[in-house]
Amino acid sequence: MDGVLTRPALELAELIRAGELSALELTAACLEAIDALEPQLNAFTHVAHEQALATARQIGRDDGRPFAGVPIAIKDSRPVAGMPLTHCSDLWADFRPTHDAFSVRRLRAAGFVIVGKTALPENGILPTTESRRNGPTCNPWDLGRTPGGSSGGSAAAVASGMVPIALGTDGGGSIRIPAACCGLVGLKPARGRVSSGPDAGHSFLVCDGVLTRTVADTAAALDVLAGYEPGDATWAPPPSEAFAHAARRPPAGLRIGLALNMPLEGAELDPVCEAAAHQAAAMLEALGHRVEEVTPPWSGLGLLPDFTRAFGPLIAQGVVAGGELAGREPVARDVEPLTWSMYEHARELDALVHLAAQARLERVARRVVEFAAGFDVLLTPALAQRPVPTGTIHGRGPDPWGNYRRSGAFTPYTAIVNVTGLPAIALPLYHGDDGLPLGVQLIGPPVGEAMLLALSAQLEEALPWAARMPPTARRGDPGPDSTAAAGADPSRAPAS
Repeated sequence: MDGVLTRPALELAELIRAGELSALELTAACLEAIDALEPQLNAFTHVAHEQALATARQIGRDDGRPFAGVPIAIKDSRPVAGMPLTHCSDLWADFRPTHDAFSVRRLRAAGFVIVGKTALPENGILPTTESRRNGPTCNPWDLGRTPGGSSGGSAAAVASGMVPIALGTDGGGSIRIPAACCGLVGLKPARGRVSSGPDAGHSFLVCDGVLTRTVADTAAALDVLAGYEPGDATWAPPPSEAFAHAARRPPAGLRIGLALNMPLEGAELDPVCEAAAHQAAAMLEALGHRVEEVTPPWSGLGLLPDFTRAFGPLIAQGVVAGGELAGREPVARDVEPLTWSMYEHARELDALVHLAAQARLERVARRVVEFAAGFDVLLTPALAQRPVPTGTIHGRGPDPWGNYRRSGAFTPYTAIVNVTGLPAIALPLYHGDDGLPLGVQLIGPPVGEAMLLALSAQLEEALPWAARMPPTARRGDPGPDSTAAAGADPSRAPAS
């Protein structure tokens, strides 16, 4: 069973169908890996040993569901019936819902075995994962650095080989950022593609998706997650064919815009991240596409305050819901200083100011989408900085808004895509000299996941990454040098 959990989810499902591996054997191996690695990585908030084994016992080789018997972890911001839902906040304590999120229900129906819940920053605010309640989650490539956030626990679990796939959410980059930090594929679907119900209504910013090792796994999982659910206020039109099929058809002659200008002020682009974007552009040209440097109209607009006015009320709703579960009004000590500051900011926010901020963001979105319509895909760095050391960005301490601003300097290229509603994907094309993954972001057209996945699969074939494993995954312990390089710098194609 050594290394089996680092194989793609689709391959594992095929092994189970072929009778070469049972769902129970695979789930038991998954739980053993979690027990072995969790003390080092702290990726999980809850491990469902008995429930997972009981589910796996019911799955045989004749089960025709696409992912029958494959273990999956769920970010601890989505309800799973019978498991704690904490949002990594003391305010939510150990609340156990009796229902599944629609995305979780669809994953169960596809045959996945849910093995537990994964960590996030409190209420999913930041692009790092080190909540007061759960402590820091470590990056499997370097235990002293962040795995990203807010789906950092999910990313660490997949990258380390605890699970082959995990559910995340993305409201400002929260799937793509940890994918870039941990060397994974992370797709933010188009707005309305995946239902946020039954608890959440239409979201201007947030959507569900998965973290995986391969584009094929991501495409097949999107086929499971996508689609209208009764009561959805808005939804994306269904694709003309399955995403898994579209991803297998290489695109030709695409027009691609390389964008390096910052959507957020005050950020500086690390030369290594810039070099990776240029190298990706060169590879795309070698594959027959046309690439030109462009300047999308997202710079110098002062977007962070308006984004905060739109995003903050979502955080405040979580605080209110936690207080309702506790049966009392929330107080400052219930949550971290950043959460409380955002809660107070939202309470003081005039409704007209909130609506005006969202209207300004929608105007910016129209301008960006109109600009992007001149290209098939936009290419940007995934991050502006290398994965930051643990303790650099968090929700604690006397300067919560300073931490919040630092998060924007770390990840300036991701939140603008949530504002536009466009699909985007982070791909782990390279490794830096520091041994850490080095990714890029591709932004597709409206409801254009099919082309985005096809282009990503083409890049994956040219620069395969799935076999690259962090030291923690390879040896089961951090070893003497947890930052050992596993690939190459962006000046050349990485070793596979």
